[in-house]
Amino acid sequence: MRIIGGKLKGIRMNAPERLPVRPTTDMAKEALFNILYNLYDFEECTVLDLFCGTGNISIEFASRGIPSITAIDKHSGCIYWVKSVIEKYDLPAIDVVKADVFKFLEQHKKSYQIIFADPPYNLPTIPLIPQLVMKNNLLTDNGVLIVEHPSLLRLEGQAGYKETRKYGNSSFSFFEKTNIV
Repeated sequence: MRIIGGKLKGIRMNAPERLPVRPTTDMAKEALFNILYNLYDFEECTVLDLFCGTGNISIEFASRGIPSITAIDKHSGCIYWVKSVIEKYDLPAIDVVKADVFKFLEQHKKSYQIIFADPPYNLPTIPLIPQLVMKNNLLTDNGVLIVEHPSLLRLEGQAGYKETRKYGNSSFSFFEKTNIV
């Protein structure tokens, strides 16, 4: 994986092959950050990275100056890898939490400007992510939830749905805050 912007721009990191991950492609990541950079002042944002895997997205946010990033994954190897990168590159903005994402979303109460979720593509409960984020009020008023998913999966019927952008076999669906109870 390669960091495409910010203070770590150009750095390549090779995560262990044994990790159960599918990192976001550079092309898709660059498109995503171009969108977000035009919407938010990164120096003022808080980010929640769900299914963080290698930390690819969290590290990119930290490289670009986001002051507070919470990265969630349940795989011990992923947590260990992300913590090693945080230490190596001095990225104190990233707080890594070992947790099941769905249990975390049910119990967590803090809200964020940006929530990014990159679940395993074969996970049948992907549509629950926007439901739980909205139900538990985890987005700020101007916040956005981005769910990366296989392009064949449609999330248009979910609360807060705004748009989907396709990048090959992957898509990003964007959601805005709703007041669902």
